[in-house]
Amino acid sequence: MTTPAPTVTPYGSWISPITAADLAASGHPVEGGVFVGDGVWWSEQRPVEGGRSAVRRLGPDGEPVDVLPPPWNARTRVHEYGGGAWAVTPDAVLVFAEFTDQRLYRFDPHVDAAPVPITPAPPTAAAHRYGDLTIVGDEVWCVRERHDDGVIVRDICAVPVDGRADDDPSALRSIVGGSIVGTSDFLAYPRVSPDGARVAWIAWNHPQMPWDGTELRVLDLASGAVDVLLGGPEESVLQPEWEDASTLRVVSDRSGWWNLYRVTVDGGDLQPLCPTGADFGAPLWQLGARWHVGLDDGAVLTARTVGTDTLAVLDPGTGALRDLELDGISSVGICDVDGNRILLRCGGSRIASGLRILDLDSGALTDVRLSVDTLPDVEYLPEARALTFDGPEREVHAIVYPPRNPDHVAPDGELPPYVAFVHGGPTAHVAPAVHLVYAYFTSRGIGVVDVNYGGSSGYGREYRNRLRGQWGVVDVEDTVAAVRGLADAGLADPRRLAIEGGSAGGWTVLSALTTSDVFACGVSYYGVAELVEFVKETHDFESRYIDGLIGPLPEAAELYERRAPVNNVDGLSCPVLLLQGLSDPIVPPSQAERFRAALVRKQLPHAYLAYAGESHGFRRVETIVNAREAELSFYGQVLGFDTPGIPRLELWRP
Repeated sequence: MTTPAPTVTPYGSWISPITAADLAASGHPVEGGVFVGDGVWWSEQRPVEGGRSAVRRLGPDGEPVDVLPPPWNARTRVHEYGGGAWAVTPDAVLVFAEFTDQRLYRFDPHVDAAPVPITPAPPTAAAHRYGDLTIVGDEVWCVRERHDDGVIVRDICAVPVDGRADDDPSALRSIVGGSIVGTSDFLAYPRVSPDGARVAWIAWNHPQMPWDGTELRVLDLASGAVDVLLGGPEESVLQPEWEDASTLRVVSDRSGWWNLYRVTVDGGDLQPLCPTGADFGAPLWQLGARWHVGLDDGAVLTARTVGTDTLAVLDPGTGALRDLELDGISSVGICDVDGNRILLRCGGSRIASGLRILDLDSGALTDVRLSVDTLPDVEYLPEARALTFDGPEREVHAIVYPPRNPDHVAPDGELPPYVAFVHGGPTAHVAPAVHLVYAYFTSRGIGVVDVNYGGSSGYGREYRNRLRGQWGVVDVEDTVAAVRGLADAGLADPRRLAIEGGSAGGWTVLSALTTSDVFACGVSYYGVAELVEFVKETHDFESRYIDGLIGPLPEAAELYERRAPVNNVDGLSCPVLLLQGLSDPIVPPSQAERFRAALVRKQLPHAYLAYAGESHGFRRVETIVNAREAELSFYGQVLGFDTPGIPRLELWRP
């Protein structure tokens, strides 16, 4: 059979088999998992079930089934970003934080008709939160966050799994923090020593973020003495793990990279295990992340990053790393280990992200649960290209996804429009990956460039620190350098460049639009628009983040005003699309509403879409579909191409 010749169609108007409904209905992000007996339990976001986080496993027929049935939602609000929302006891009982009330529950799927609460009801809904759960004997140890009368206090506590603390709150023990010992604003990684005599954890205080400076602390449970073994305001320490009763393996970036070290509780010499120009760690946005885990033979399984991820086995005696070949995998996270079986969350530019089991002996990689049910034909997926652009001040790393669709070709001489995607954080990091959102655009003839601007992780501390005091400057300059590099190379139409980002990425979108003339339009998903009110309105975890990104108050008050995009709308001359969740506690709706008011005052075309019940990151099918179709229609109207089959977004016009 002869393959039909591609149809000559303008960029942006290509007909694609990838719909916005496909992005939502077939997608169910897999967020982590553990071995339970011979099987695997995992957490999975369910857009078709209101965005709940389900705990699931494979049934007898090999298809996913719920361990935790609807409407239960295993999701914690500690730090608002959560992490470590559930754990499993040795006898396969699930302990989890329920999103609606934030209490801990116990659920034995073989016995219980419904989950049973094991923590007392808080004085107000969701006032007491629990995350970073770890089973220790007949208790679950975790980070507790209490919101009482406007005061937030965190501690490490121990909760009996049998539920007696629900009737007798005194059975719930506070171990570290609060008014007990080791007080700090934030805590993570509670780790009990093998002999039960000590607990180690990571602590930090405002205004530091955990990628700026943390401390490794150890409490002697008998004496109550607390020692600080490592860390400080300019050293980020992560993931302590006990090797024996007196020795810890831990990650520190004291060398300029997050590397592995060994430290003893008696304060002996700090031993670097594998000095390497790579990051064996990443920003701790969610509790419980792991980059190293001990194996039965004494070796250490590691994941490290320099742009892309590499899985390796470390010999801690010699410091030698043996890289494990995972063909096509560019992003990898360690979930759990069971003998020679390694549970990974991984993916690549042509391999969907999801849970897979690696057999260390054979090297075989077996799918458990992927984040999408099906992928489009590979011909409709873009080919990711890692490129480095030379900006006027520094080099900029980015991933480029050119337009691709076997059914269409652009007219001779036409250059494609491009959208610069700006990640959040702003300390996040992007690697080549299968992104159906990107394919949604590239299969229609719209290129995508994903920018690791200065401030991104994955390239060492110096690259991460480039954004200190320079938020709204370096991120904008680097994103502009990337799109100008594409245009100068003849790969993108310089008149049809757009920019899109969410949260901190939304700030960069609005900053770029108000301080440069490079972009024809921009899309901000729940982006920060101003700073003075933002630091009052946002949640505690990030309430002092701007101290490092801009400067502390009141000293930097003038800079807060000068950098805020809402105050620079006079420099804006192009349309803007704003999208916002009305239940967002991190970037409240007031941020988008202030910027919309400024657009109205300047009489600029725009649209503002607000979604009831959505928070920081859209989770519901109907929201995802509406937002992506609106974004595509917006680009078509502004950049000058038809969008067949897409509802027209109505823009406000003077």
